[in-house]
Amino acid sequence: MNTKTKGNLAEDKACEFLIKKEYKILKRNFYFKGGEIDIIAFKNHTIHFIEVKSGSSFEPIFNITPSKIKRIIKGANIYMQKTKLNKAFCIDALIIKDNNIEHIKNITLI
Repeated sequence: MNTKTKGNLAEDKACEFLIKKEYKILKRNFYFKGGEIDIIAFKNHTIHFIEVKSGSSFEPIFNITPSKIKRIIKGANIYMQKTKLNKAFCIDALIIKDNNIEHIKNITLI
């Protein structure tokens, strides 16, 4: 299975998880110059820009680097401008390792 297929499967699992937690999925794979945001979701008056990482032989969270967070923030600002939304937002990580899913909210504060 190639990397793109694995990523799509992880994002599918992530969306299922978020929907069960009563998030509304606004957009998947939002592309902008210089990057991509995996999932954009909405819950409790807040937009969540979510980076999905998965793996089994390593800790997926370590693939979210400071430069990746900067790109996500850039993309979040572009999305907010394009959609003209005036809502609170945060950057989250959704980590899938084996069959476990961990949602880490507001990773820019960690």
